[in-house]
Amino acid sequence: MTSRLLLTLGCVTLWLLAPGVPAHAQQLVINGPAPDFRARTFDGRDVTMADYKGQVLIINFWATWCAPCKKELPLLDSYYTTATERNYGLKILAITTEDSIPINQLRPLAAQVHFDMARNFHGLYHVLKGVPTNYIIDRNGVLRYAKANAFDLDSLNEVLVPLLQEALPADAAPGPTKASFGPN
Repeated sequence: MTSRLLLTLGCVTLWLLAPGVPAHAQQLVINGPAPDFRARTFDGRDVTMADYKGQVLIINFWATWCAPCKKELPLLDSYYTTATERNYGLKILAITTEDSIPINQLRPLAAQVHFDMARNFHGLYHVLKGVPTNYIIDRNGVLRYAKANAFDLDSLNEVLVPLLQEALPADAAPGPTKASFGPN
């Protein structure tokens, strides 16, 4: 009976490691494959992990009441603008944790940054011990960073520079680009 149990457990283990494993069996593991997600941007586009293929992606969870977020978002915007001008392949998806705030109240803030802001996020990424929480995924779809802390320029450089220096894959997606906000 023990060998049958071990064999059964072995099959279950192999099944969990097999390609196509259901999302509920996936976990967030540093230096492991970054699980898929989907989100709706403030301008109404649906985005998934595939939209950022070959790009370095920061997933940032923030809130309007969060003082560190108010300092970090302009820093991320400046970094993103410079990286975009130099074609470094950096994308940022900032996720509001405040789904109860009407989108029209959040749009003025979103208009001040050049990267996508989203809500209605679905996936394994979540706020860790507080906001801001940042995840960084490299060009090969590997989760490289996950912490609840605000970046300063030095810590952002420490994490991002090595990843941005990696060559862009030939099949890299251009990544979503922020659309201008019109009246709705």
